[in-house]
Amino acid sequence: MMDVAELVSGYGRIGVLRGASFAVVRGECLGILGHNGMGKTTLLRTIMGLLACQSGRIRFEGRAIERLATHQRARLGLGYVPQGRQIFPALTVRENLLFGGIAKSGGAKSGGAKSGDAKSGGAKSGADDILARILDDFPELKRLLDRPGGALSGGEQQLLALARALCGKPRLLLLDEPTEGIQPSIIAAMSERLHDLRARYGLSILLVEQNLDFIRGLANRALLIHRGQIGREIPPAALADPTLVEEFIAAV
Repeated sequence: MMDVAELVSGYGRIGVLRGASFAVVRGECLGILGHNGMGKTTLLRTIMGLLACQSGRIRFEGRAIERLATHQRARLGLGYVPQGRQIFPALTVRENLLFGGIAKSGGAKSGGAKSGDAKSGGAKSGADDILARILDDFPELKRLLDRPGGALSGGEQQLLALARALCGKPRLLLLDEPTEGIQPSIIAAMSERLHDLRARYGLSILLVEQNLDFIRGLANRALLIHRGQIGREIPPAALADPTLVEEFIAAV
């Protein structure tokens, strides 16, 4: 589904990724593990186009995307939930969700309608469809639709960030530390939700996470990243033992 080869990226003169290579198989959840500062977030930001790819290749569904803009990658089927959620705090939950559908649709288009009223009606119908679909998957957001995003709890904001990304109907979802600062009950609910979404929509996931229980419950495979390079694969059974995981990381 996605193939990343010899990816080099960073911040100005500060190099972070130093030739990262791996592949995501359609339908799988691939976990990326590593200590802070090893390049996990940089990897996702570069795949999404938020950081420039200095060299290397990113192919998605057989197409080279490393030179495409972020919105073009989103339209092709990439979704992104950043670390820290980064919802729009001044916008309502409804507005956050509708914003999430813009990248996929390319804006409010009516499919060739000529009159302003027809365009408005087409856009409204599309927006209603997006909301109805996503609220079926996230019914707990229904009572929060008119509440500002900044007034939500951390767990509610994380669900909103996930729902917003899914409004664009991605085929591959990039998740960056989704359990950070979230209480255990919400983490468990999020894991169940992601399992359900994968089963129903055939969603593929690239997951950066340090919560070993969470990544073990979701990931089909887990790779180590160390100093900007993808190292060895960790057997799923090893994720149940933090000491063993540390041994794998130390051996990279």
